[in-house]
Amino acid sequence: MVIQELKPSRHVEGRWLAVLEDGSILRIGEGEVVDFALYAGRELSEEEADRLQDAARRSGLKAKAIELLMRRPQSRKELGRRLAEQEASQEEIEAICDRMEELGYLNEEEYAARVVRHYAAKGFGERKLRDELYRRGISREFWEDALAQIEDNSEVIDAFLEKKLKGDHDPKAVKKASEALARRGFSWSEIGDALRRYGMEVWD
Repeated sequence: MVIQELKPSRHVEGRWLAVLEDGSILRIGEGEVVDFALYAGRELSEEEADRLQDAARRSGLKAKAIELLMRRPQSRKELGRRLAEQEASQEEIEAICDRMEELGYLNEEEYAARVVRHYAAKGFGERKLRDELYRRGISREFWEDALAQIEDNSEVIDAFLEKKLKGDHDPKAVKKASEALARRGFSWSEIGDALRRYGMEVWD
């Protein structure tokens, strides 16, 4: 297999295009160019061609991982799912995720903190925050430190009740507002305390 042409990509920095004699194109990194001593006219043995194709595939998966993480932070599990869609093996996924962590592109602890801050700022309670951490596949070892950022929810709940009820003590309106708070992830004990502050009599 002869490399007919070797040229840098015009679209992706650090990527090279190796045009083979059969017309196929291998997208490789600078490391593969150096490791395989590639140049236009270089003839590859069948074994070398197979190893180069395998290296090009791994390089492409790493580039895809960086692209995904630069687009938005995500958990190791989320990144793994996306790489699996690219037909990466479990072994490749683990190796790439490890490398992304080493490079600082993948930081699940910081991601957990960002998820908690985002949803807490939107006025959601702890149960909803835990649901989001679970949904995103964030390792449980990072949950408690992230959730420790949450301050007292009383002001958030009080403001919600004031906005929804506007001084109304009608039991139906109160029940509807309470259920809305529960759906937002607040505990019934938190809701009960807020209703007492609002002047409602609550039976435990």
